[in-house]
Amino acid sequence: MAISLWDAERTTQRSEELGKLLCESVNGGASLGFVAPLEREAAWAYWIEVARRVAAGDLQLLVLEQAGEAIGAVQLREASAPDATHRAEVAMLMVRPLYRQRGHGRQLLLAVQALARTRGRTTLLLQVRAGDSSERLLVALGWARSGELPRFARDADGSFHAAGLHHLILD
Repeated sequence: MAISLWDAERTTQRSEELGKLLCESVNGGASLGFVAPLEREAAWAYWIEVARRVAAGDLQLLVLEQAGEAIGAVQLREASAPDATHRAEVAMLMVRPLYRQRGHGRQLLLAVQALARTRGRTTLLLQVRAGDSSERLLVALGWARSGELPRFARDADGSFHAAGLHHLILD
């Protein structure tokens, strides 16, 4: 099991595999900005856009692999405003459903926190579905709940859910 930083070329080359990861995550209940059922083509297109943003330097992509297969991922989206060069958003934390509840989300969060430190980012932000199991993980890793946004996202059935806003100050 290894977590590595992927460049744009690798992201593009393995975009179908990443699309499978995203589809399985969303269709398995993860709230990642998509609505289930997520189709393969939409997931693939998303990763092509991620590769473009990686190439542009807009975000960093960490991928967790087991036996050469991508089973989890997380992004670090660095703020670029002159007054925000210390800040970044952690986004799109996902683990394939088959591998959940085994500490992989924790590994990815610790890895992205370490990456943020090396890149000089000391204030991290992350939003997750309010009440989701990921909130317990964040609290366990020292993240603070900053607030909640009601009716933030909608599910396929039209129901709304809130987003829990979290932050972490790195020393």
